[in-house]
Amino acid sequence: MTDTLLPSVTDLPQERRLVTELPGPRSRALMERRAAAVSAGVGGTMPVFAERAGGGVIVDVDGNSLIDLGSGIAVTTVGNAHPRVVERVQRQVADFTHTCFMVTPYSGYVEVCEALNRLTPGDHVKRSALFNSGAEAVENAVKIARAYTKRQAVVVFDHGYHGRTNLTMALTAKNMPYKQSFGPFAPEVYRMPMSYPFRDGPHTGAEVASWATTKMEKEIGGANIAAIVIEPIQGEGGFIVPAPGFLPALKAYAEQHGIVFVADEIQSGFCRTGQWFASEHEGVVPDLITTAKGIAGGLPLAGVTGRAEIMDAVHVGGLGGTYGGNPIACAAALGSVEAMEEEDLNTRALAIEAIMRERLEALQAAHPEVGDIRGRGAMIAIELVKPGTMDPDPELAGRVSKAAHAQGVVTLTCGTYGNVLRFLPPLTIPDHLLREGLDVVAAAFDA
Repeated sequence: MTDTLLPSVTDLPQERRLVTELPGPRSRALMERRAAAVSAGVGGTMPVFAERAGGGVIVDVDGNSLIDLGSGIAVTTVGNAHPRVVERVQRQVADFTHTCFMVTPYSGYVEVCEALNRLTPGDHVKRSALFNSGAEAVENAVKIARAYTKRQAVVVFDHGYHGRTNLTMALTAKNMPYKQSFGPFAPEVYRMPMSYPFRDGPHTGAEVASWATTKMEKEIGGANIAAIVIEPIQGEGGFIVPAPGFLPALKAYAEQHGIVFVADEIQSGFCRTGQWFASEHEGVVPDLITTAKGIAGGLPLAGVTGRAEIMDAVHVGGLGGTYGGNPIACAAALGSVEAMEEEDLNTRALAIEAIMRERLEALQAAHPEVGDIRGRGAMIAIELVKPGTMDPDPELAGRVSKAAHAQGVVTLTCGTYGNVLRFLPPLTIPDHLLREGLDVVAAAFDA
């Protein structure tokens, strides 16, 4: 994809344009209404209200055009309101909006499952089931693994994030803001060391995997573990890419002990890393894979896909939900997959990575606070530390992000220590806009 193709994706001018201070008067008025109507427990990143979005921009209610480097947290991978998504959704809304697939099924659900079975890693026979959110997908993957293995223990990893339901909070590593005051949590969850190359020193992926599997064997016993659940690239934990060999060693241990290996690809899936799924970078074939976020162009949909014998181990009626695989969300997913394939968005993700790495490496050379650059494709992050140390600097991450926001660039932070700036641009962003957004981030460091 090049800049010349963008008019077919959106009619919005692909430019950063500030016509008011941020937030503008209409956004400020809406923020007052939000404070009066919405629970204070719902967080917020930028105090502006969106009115339109497409390509690489979000236009707010005051007419400001912002550069989008967040994609709604990796959701609008094909860009907001992509024509393929809009066309299919409009057609489906006109036909029917809901029947519940478990009552009177419809073809869209089946077509999405067929696409997932085709696109996910491995040539084995697969089945899929659809749900509403990433957390729901992970929770159902655990249910499926337990039903198949007749075991209870679930292994997760340091820095991991898997959702906000009770079980997925137990699986998630970080306390604030996800777990504080919400316990007690589900039992039989065991946390293991994660390969974190920036902080592991000289240790290889295979060495860290050996620590983890030894700990599993001694503290749980391989014969008692139902599932190993891991993000091939950790999302909220800081875009941590494990060292080569870590994931294959865990998969080998799972195979040896009859453990279901679950890849949580909710943030890393659907062309985000330059492959359909991040597991593919090391040739790892999961037993089950959970998907959501980028699957449906902004509509709520999630899936669990895996080996047929595992997926079919659950009794009839054990999987489902009223809205799971809603027909409108399925239509959006089919439009998204069409766009990804037709526009070769895996290649586009790699082109975005080249632009981001070049700019961020120049930033690192000028600013020793940038301790690490990591990620794959259009899922890149920088970890900020106090110069000359490995000490996290979350305050700097917050200041840089707020400075970028004030100049009309949407950025996100993450990481166990809150010191990581993550970049998740839509794959439809034009090169000039991506470069300008990164220039604004660099200027925030200079300031």
